[in-house]
Amino acid sequence: MAQASARVLQSGMRLPPMPTIRELVKLYRLQARKQLSQNFLMDERLTDKIVKSAGRIDPRDLVLEVGPGPGGITRSILRRHPQRLLLVEKDPRFGETLQLLKECASPLNIQFDIHYDDILRFNMEQHIPDTSQRIHLIGNLPFAISTRLLINWLEDLSCRRGAFRRIDTCMTLTFQKEVADRICAPVGGEQRCRLSVMSQVWTEPVMKFTIPGKAFVPKPQVDVGVVKLIPLKRPKTQLPFPLVERVVRHIFSMRQKYCRRGFGTLLPPEDREDVTQKLFQRAEVQDTLRSFELTVEQCLRLAEVYSEHLVTRPEVAAYDYRAPKNAEVL
Repeated sequence: MAQASARVLQSGMRLPPMPTIRELVKLYRLQARKQLSQNFLMDERLTDKIVKSAGRIDPRDLVLEVGPGPGGITRSILRRHPQRLLLVEKDPRFGETLQLLKECASPLNIQFDIHYDDILRFNMEQHIPDTSQRIHLIGNLPFAISTRLLINWLEDLSCRRGAFRRIDTCMTLTFQKEVADRICAPVGGEQRCRLSVMSQVWTEPVMKFTIPGKAFVPKPQVDVGVVKLIPLKRPKTQLPFPLVERVVRHIFSMRQKYCRRGFGTLLPPEDREDVTQKLFQRAEVQDTLRSFELTVEQCLRLAEVYSEHLVTRPEVAAYDYRAPKNAEVL
């Protein structure tokens, strides 16, 4: 009997019968709000596939779902029987459907917490004080904040804070297909950009599968990519995140030109050409490569020599090549 119970637990206990997400959306007259970039995913086969892409979820794990909406992915997570499920939803209109899910899941003995908050301001350390649990971040992200949110989480990962105090916190997230392609883009790829390098410094991003836009309600103009970002056990740099982000952003600011052009905008114009040439030589990087042809390691070597340059020229850190040239303009 005990062995049978264990098998049930491992395979995932069934949720009690309840209306489908499509029926709940109709029952509570829930409509996606364009200003919140909301798109509902109704197909349970796809929500199950998203959660399966997150990998093994043990009975001791915590799952944090971002933007559950009416609860499609939430149901699929509950079937995997984590110890705790933490939902962060900005729109309180979904309160009734999520509360219904919580009540139906009560026989599963899962700690089920719902917070109506903006994920960009959500204090994870306050709500997840225990670092003994492995955390899975899963979410059908609003398109409008997906890139900003990922950059914030990469910085948290670099500082080992928030949900990333443990190094094994994986992210399984949805993005516009174009953004997903950028995150995973290889060296020389058409989609290679700042987001590619920043993601690949601290994680190994893996494109899991693509969801056609017609699977969502309302149908977005683009398809959606599901990406799993696995933190590297050894990050490729110990440099501060803001410094790396600044250097990489400048390198890719002139994507089709030689990489020295974008990198040079980090430096004041009076000795820019000379200093740029010397820094590229010290970094052992060919300055006539395009930015999308640079490896992560080459970008980091450029960030290192720039960091060393700031030691002798600290005033350069405040230089902004976009600032008005004339004080009267200010």
